Amino acid sequence: MQAKITVLGGDGIGPDVAAEGVKVLQTVAKTYGHEFHFTECLMGGIAIDQTGTALPGETLAQCKASDAVLLGAVGGPKWSDPRAPVRPEQGLLAIRAELGLFANVRPVKVYPALVNASTLKREVVEGVDLVILRELTGGLYFGKPQGVFGEAPNRSGVDTMSYSEGEIRRLMRVAFDLARGRRKKVSSADKANVLASSRLWRAVAHEVHAEYPDVEMEDVLVDACAMYLVRNPRQYDVIATENTFGDILSDEASMLAGSMGMLPSASLAESTTGTSRRLGLYEPIHGSAPDIAGKGIANPLATILSCGMLLRWSLGLVAEAESVERAVDAVLAEGYRCRDIMTPDGKNLSTTEMGFAVAERIGH
Repeated sequence: MQAKITVLGGDGIGPDVAAEGVKVLQTVAKTYGHEFHFTECLMGGIAIDQTGTALPGETLAQCKASDAVLLGAVGGPKWSDPRAPVRPEQGLLAIRAELGLFANVRPVKVYPALVNASTLKREVVEGVDLVILRELTGGLYFGKPQGVFGEAPNRSGVDTMSYSEGEIRRLMRVAFDLARGRRKKVSSADKANVLASSRLWRAVAHEVHAEYPDVEMEDVLVDACAMYLVRNPRQYDVIATENTFGDILSDEASMLAGSMGMLPSASLAESTTGTSRRLGLYEPIHGSAPDIAGKGIANPLATILSCGMLLRWSLGLVAEAESVERAVDAVLAEGYRCRDIMTPDGKNLSTTEMGFAVAERIGH
């Protein structure tokens, strides 16, 4: 098949890891007889420096014309002043809204070779394989009114948590579809004992569940979910939740695996093709780490695994996605490591060496 992929290297180590993702995708294309066309565009701090905006119009237009978008990372201390009129994070919020990226999929898998990398006990994290599905375009981050109002000493800050039935329904359908291909369990995390929006969330979640009688569903209060994630994370398969709760839970869950350098993510739009394929933005969950940019020590595996998600969700290439995942499994099983996941008996690889190691195992 032919596919157009926009690459947003971004800031810090973003270009370093994105290059390795492209390397692996190029190998997939060559191995399986596909033709992928890559276009690099600006986003984040580098875009602010060069154009004055975090998401230039040209970048947005290119993303909309693509089958998928690969993002490295954005942000850094240079642009971290919250009072600044333009910040890199504004580009992320804007691209999510403009592309309709409503579902954020964050797999958390503890690889057998890395079970001792977690700060939690082996018996707690061994065998963990879960997904956090976060609603991405509603809730506190987008609700209106929003802002700081009045004058000191009588100022007030206002954020609005608002959800429509349609926003909840489409997210829960993704959750149940995802669970059907896994262990057939959805945990819906809310705060229905306090929040009206959560009470609607719970009601709609149960309505959608009626369409999926083969999938188990449970309600869990978000604070209890946070506790169980570090007490007994193996009980979870797919956790579905709203924007703010998902932001917090997914970062907490990331540490089960021991390093953010191992965890991919996908932000998905609704399907417009009548198939399971949909436009998505794919990125590692780690930050831009400008202190190690260009030094060849960043771990590209989260980006490479994000490319596996790109192949599956946006291009519908399941066998190719599984080949990427098997290649990462093989590299880790053979003892190859980057600095953030280094073990006493590990074989240390640079960023580019790790990319080559994975690429060499594609199709095997």
